[in-house]
Amino acid sequence: MVVEQNKNRRRADILKFFGWVAGIILLNFVAADSFFRLDLTEDKRYTIAPVTKQMLQELPDEVVVDVYLKGDFPAGFRRLQQAVKETFDEFRIYSGGNIRYNLIDPNEIGDEKQRTEFITTLAQKGIIPTNLRATEEGKQVERLVFPGAIVKYKGKEAAINLLKGNLAASPDERLNQSVEGVEYELASAIRKLAFHGNKIIGYITGQGELEMQQVTDLLGSLQEYYRVARGELSQIPSLEGLDLIVVAKPTKAFTEADKYKIDQFIMNGGKAVFFIDALNANMDSIGAGGMFAVPYNLNLDDMLFRYGVRLNPTIIMDLNSGFIPVVTGYMGDKPQTEMINWRFYPLLNNFAKHPITRNLDAVYTKFVGTIDTVKADGIRKTPLVFSSKYSRILQPPVPLTLEEARMEVKPEQYQAGELPVGYLLEGKFTSLFRNRRAPEGVQNTQVKEQGVESKIAVFSDGDLVRNEVNPRTGQAYELGFDRFNNITFANKELALNTVHYLLDAEGLINVRSKEIQLRPLDKVRVREEKTFWQLLNLVAPIVLLVLFGLTRYYLRKRKYERF
Repeated sequence: MVVEQNKNRRRADILKFFGWVAGIILLNFVAADSFFRLDLTEDKRYTIAPVTKQMLQELPDEVVVDVYLKGDFPAGFRRLQQAVKETFDEFRIYSGGNIRYNLIDPNEIGDEKQRTEFITTLAQKGIIPTNLRATEEGKQVERLVFPGAIVKYKGKEAAINLLKGNLAASPDERLNQSVEGVEYELASAIRKLAFHGNKIIGYITGQGELEMQQVTDLLGSLQEYYRVARGELSQIPSLEGLDLIVVAKPTKAFTEADKYKIDQFIMNGGKAVFFIDALNANMDSIGAGGMFAVPYNLNLDDMLFRYGVRLNPTIIMDLNSGFIPVVTGYMGDKPQTEMINWRFYPLLNNFAKHPITRNLDAVYTKFVGTIDTVKADGIRKTPLVFSSKYSRILQPPVPLTLEEARMEVKPEQYQAGELPVGYLLEGKFTSLFRNRRAPEGVQNTQVKEQGVESKIAVFSDGDLVRNEVNPRTGQAYELGFDRFNNITFANKELALNTVHYLLDAEGLINVRSKEIQLRPLDKVRVREEKTFWQLLNLVAPIVLLVLFGLTRYYLRKRKYERF
């Protein structure tokens, strides 16, 4: 009987073993066809946006990325390094293996000449090395890093900067902002190379807008994502076929027929970005005697008013502003210049919490005015950019003279607060020509009085998208580059983000709204309790293991002593 029981038990154990093996094999087959990932973090820092997943799944060919963030970094830099690696690992999974990345450390190149040449090549492609500082155990740590990557697809390349964010933030905050933007920067570069858009942007001319040389960098950057066309508004029958129009610093009046074309374009779902100066103020015209800034007659006030905003004929002076070179004397025939704060050039570093402006660096403006909102049924109005709280409003005619730069600042005059200078308008707009006849000379005389869903952005500075031109070579500088102070501001990023948002039906720009909470440790407490926690982590596991062994030994001994 005992022998029979042992055989039955052995048979049951064997069947149970094979049952477990079969179950594990079946589970593996099911898991191979059922892919899922769980992100248990509160801010969903490891979750890829649905629009990014869709783009990766539709990749037609392999994308190779060289990332120059390899090395032994301090903790703050390691967060960015780790975020890039984790994001690429996620991209590789959702792309079905069509994403491959290489981690490269330029500092590992042994030959100094080759290393210098390699770094120069990276700089020419747009990846500039930077000296970042972080605090480690109460000490300032410096490291030369190359916070960028080169994305390659079918012989095309795109350089991306992974160190983004606001320069006014602390190093830790800026690194955190960079971590937040990793997914968008990588996804945007991949889309630019592998999915060139079919949407068409029209750059409107004919009313004294910025010349082509002055918008070379803007239009060139837009061409990397979209098709760009240029046309004189009076010579175009309609704006049909375009997806978005750009109106950059007009100086002449729009005719009613021109306004009708823009109005009906918007009524039919077209998008528009306006960069408009309400006052005629030009640095080149100030000269020694100065000038008065007077309002332009652009004939756009009624149309913008109907859409929900009013451009005021004012100029903002701001204590947070840029610098200009001013001649202070002569040494022989050679003029001596000095960089003086010019309060008519506000540096805008105050933004709304919106995907267009999230983690944006400062924007350089020139003779910017104020914007008010007016009632427009069904229109959502979002202020995007503000002056600093130390601002001042001047009414026309505004005297402009270089002596203003030398005058003593009176803080009590700069109490106007944060003034909006850029608005996003979204909704179904009402036509300016509602209950009116179409003007003469237009092709389509059937007025569409109520529009479909659309979006408009209005900025009260025409120079916001104007790139400087090298006076010696005639070559255009990068948009936002201040040649006098050798600083590049975020003007281009603001303009591109605005266009992306207006045209992005898929919502990739909304990936910029991803927010990761920075939860720093109490540095004083860490320093005071460092030894205790190190000992606890070292000794506690050993003690627990010994206790477990002794307890198990005691229980086994007690069990078998009964026999």
